[in-house]
Amino acid sequence: MPAIKQDDPYGAFNFLVEIDGVAAAGFSECAGLSAETDVIEYREGGDVAVRKLIGLTRYSCITLKRGLTGDMSLWHWRRNIIAGTNDRRNGAIVLLNSDRQEVARWVFRRGWPSKWEGPIFRAKTNDVAIETLEITHEGIEWG
Repeated sequence: MPAIKQDDPYGAFNFLVEIDGVAAAGFSECAGLSAETDVIEYREGGDVAVRKLIGLTRYSCITLKRGLTGDMSLWHWRRNIIAGTNDRRNGAIVLLNSDRQEVARWVFRRGWPSKWEGPIFRAKTNDVAIETLEITHEGIEWG
């Protein structure tokens, strides 16, 4: 009998975030890798059917979460935007297999931090202080 090849899905916990080609500090969560294209409904006079045309494509913001550390690089990037500096950067979310080898890459272009959120403090827990960064961008490609 031939050997059966099992192709298990990759774990969602094993990923890197690169900004301008440099691996950024470890993130515990990444969300928002999505794109949506509007549907334009159009009907000509005399037609009984509605045609579905392709509209504009929109990309969701990428939301990154990580434990708060002494690394201020993301805050400085956000501060540049607040000051009115056009500081757009390209980046990538890289999925790794169990051997820490790259198996997929989502590349975003012309991104900038549109929102930064500091940690929530609670005296009754011993949770890690988490900061959140939302990156708005002009397109994402999976390759």
